[in-house]
Amino acid sequence: MPPAARYRAQPWLQSPLRTPVGEIELAGLLVNVGGIDPANMRILRRFTLVLMVEGEGYFRDARGANIALQAGDVVLVFPEIAHAYGPVAGGEWTQVYFVFDGPQFQLWRGQGLLAPERPVLRLGSPDYWRRRLHEVVKSEPLHRAGAPLRAMGRFLQVVLEMVAVDAENVRQAGRDAWLEKSLRLLGERGPAGWPAPQDVAQQVGLSYENFRKRFTQLTNESPGRFQKRRRLEWACAAIYHGELSLKEIADALGFCDVFHFSKAFKQEIGYTPSDYRQRVRGK
Repeated sequence: MPPAARYRAQPWLQSPLRTPVGEIELAGLLVNVGGIDPANMRILRRFTLVLMVEGEGYFRDARGANIALQAGDVVLVFPEIAHAYGPVAGGEWTQVYFVFDGPQFQLWRGQGLLAPERPVLRLGSPDYWRRRLHEVVKSEPLHRAGAPLRAMGRFLQVVLEMVAVDAENVRQAGRDAWLEKSLRLLGERGPAGWPAPQDVAQQVGLSYENFRKRFTQLTNESPGRFQKRRRLEWACAAIYHGELSLKEIADALGFCDVFHFSKAFKQEIGYTPSDYRQRVRGK
């Protein structure tokens, strides 16, 4: 471990940044901070984002993750999940950290956008992401009335971009080229209607069980659940445009009648199709 004299901390916030959608409690840069012992994992009450700027390290958690880290990786620590991370033995380590929480981040977690199953994002370009994170809290004086909301908006945007870049990097690595085709086939209504997940598995050259398992691991939802959501998103658009009756929409989606379509729609969207039409069209 680096000598204690080489440790350096550079706080980026003097006090927590609070908004109705979330708050950033702490942010800053640490050089040669000591690691957390995997035999004595830590549990936090808030989310933490850690960008590795320099060095190599490790990440482990109580869910079984054991991941080697390098510069350009981002660690997402989730509340109530025991974890450990730090530099490899004898190595140097520079990190940017944000400690945050709030309803928007809990919503993203509930929707699987921030997923404990994928605690490390592979981004590359550590200097770029360090600058983007620094701009969140240093772009303007935070004592101004609207500054906290603008800073939170910048942070939300950076987190979304990180998740998007990680997803793109995974696909570009060639590990799931089949997934792009699967998402397209499952999510689009073709001339013959919506293909069954079993048929999609066959088209991408996988057994259905292997297809279902790998699809779920990469997207955090089953092929059937993904397709159901996309079908009902299509229904939302069709209701908004108003060119089809509810029966025609139910038929196009493969429901046996409007009752079953309405039940599934309400479970997913939170409103019946009729209520949704009233909300978006006013009639």
